[in-house]
Amino acid sequence: MAKQDQLDPQTLALVRFAAAVAQGYEPELRQGAAGCRAAQTPVPWVEELLLQSVLMAGYPRTLIAFTIWRKVSRVPAPASDPDADYRQLSQWAARGEETCGIVYGANYKRLRENVRELHPALDQWMITEGYGRTMGRPGLDLLRRELCIVAQTAVMEAPRQLHSHLRGSLHAGASFGQVEAVLSVVNPLLSYDQWKKVKELWQTVKDGWDPEE
Repeated sequence: MAKQDQLDPQTLALVRFAAAVAQGYEPELRQGAAGCRAAQTPVPWVEELLLQSVLMAGYPRTLIAFTIWRKVSRVPAPASDPDADYRQLSQWAARGEETCGIVYGANYKRLRENVRELHPALDQWMITEGYGRTMGRPGLDLLRRELCIVAQTAVMEAPRQLHSHLRGSLHAGASFGQVEAVLSVVNPLLSYDQWKKVKELWQTVKDGWDPEE
């Protein structure tokens, strides 16, 4: 599809794998992992996508996806990881505040207030574990992280989160064309009614987009 030309081959393969993780079907996961290898998507990008998928797709689908990635890629797991050390909690919190602030822009303060009203633990986990420990890691840039989340939240029919991360991807520097390329990837995975809702939501975001908000 012409729209997909807005993404380089490595990023396109990564987004397709992200969508497959959200679906959770093993044949599509194998195809997605093989696609990343064929496109020569950097291994750190793929592994960061899989790590952050815990946040959107949960541990069960992430563990299955990682297992398939290891088998298809034959890339061994690293011997250690800096973010396995919980003594870095204060660093994660600072990193999380910065990352979340970029994604939500002017809505950051309101987001924190809204999540705290749900439960104060959720607010702290979102910042420290979600945006700090996970999304703020250096192995994958925030723009690609957000594009992958757009793919996953669209597949998982999570409109509130999709709305936030459509805007978040733009805040992270994505063009309209890049976002539309991601949506063209997930289009075949959705029913007509699902796709209509996604398309309408994206149009709303585009029509109201203000980089300062």
